[in-house]
Amino acid sequence: MLKPFLLTLSLLPWIPVFLCGTTTEEELSIMEGQSLTVPCHYEPQYASYVKYWCRGTMREFCSSLARTDESHSANPSEKKVRLFDDPVQQVFTVAMSNLREEDSGWYMCGVEIGGLWSADVVTHKNINVIHGMTVEDRRLSGEEGSSVTVECQYSERYRESEKKWCRSGDSSSCLLAGSEGSNGNSSVDIKDDRSGSFTITFKKLQMRDTGWYWCSAGLQKMPVHVQVVPRPMTTAVSVTSQPQTVANPLPPKPITKESWSGHNFSHILGSLLVCGSVILVGLAIVARKWWKRHKQDPMLRQLNGMNARRNEYSDVGCDLQNATVVFVNKDSQDVHMY
Repeated sequence: MLKPFLLTLSLLPWIPVFLCGTTTEEELSIMEGQSLTVPCHYEPQYASYVKYWCRGTMREFCSSLARTDESHSANPSEKKVRLFDDPVQQVFTVAMSNLREEDSGWYMCGVEIGGLWSADVVTHKNINVIHGMTVEDRRLSGEEGSSVTVECQYSERYRESEKKWCRSGDSSSCLLAGSEGSNGNSSVDIKDDRSGSFTITFKKLQMRDTGWYWCSAGLQKMPVHVQVVPRPMTTAVSVTSQPQTVANPLPPKPITKESWSGHNFSHILGSLLVCGSVILVGLAIVARKWWKRHKQDPMLRQLNGMNARRNEYSDVGCDLQNATVVFVNKDSQDVHMY
């Protein structure tokens, strides 16, 4: 009976943890010698509560590394672990610097609730500090003629090691950090800031630059693939069509009120001149016919009058066969018939 009773008493402190505590797990990986910032979120009702960061998986056996209720150091940069609380955003952040491989393990960020039956609100973090090399983007793509940059990260123990960039399968193409080289028309620049990463920049990419490469620090190597894609065809079309654009005639001038008024006036004046010319020609033809009609020989007019009088005499029974026409004067236009 004594053993079950003691077992029950030993489990009582953990009952609130399983009933009330909110626990999540997250795994983080970081290169040795670098820094890590971990955000820990909480509910608004815990804004005024104490927050903490400790190493371990159980609250009672968790080694405290930072708390919001402890006095801050005069020189915060000297501390390896720092904690900052932002009640407005309901989040506190933990900053760990200069991590070593022995810093790998489980950690907890939590809100201290207090009390036997009130469990702390905690979040478990598994931090894995690794040594060696890593590349965030192992497959890069760039347009022909452009540039791409590769960042190779290394751990603290490789700070003083030799850094190289090589094309896979060609040991003669290796370039050392701090140097520049060329690959045909392409240029390669490799730089090491000795802070945990070195960069390789490809300039003026060519299609033949496509392939696998290695970035290495000491004996550590990481593969990187570079893919060069051709330039878009739209660029070439625009260049070839440029001379055609220059040869095109100038665009027509916009029609304004003044140019439109002048155009109407010229059109109307031309129409009036044409109509007037037609009318004048018609009048001239009519006048010429009238003039010819009234300009006939006076003798013909006299003969017409004689024919009219002869007809009158015929009506009264006169013998026109014995009639005589007398011209009084050769210069006179008077004619007498007897």
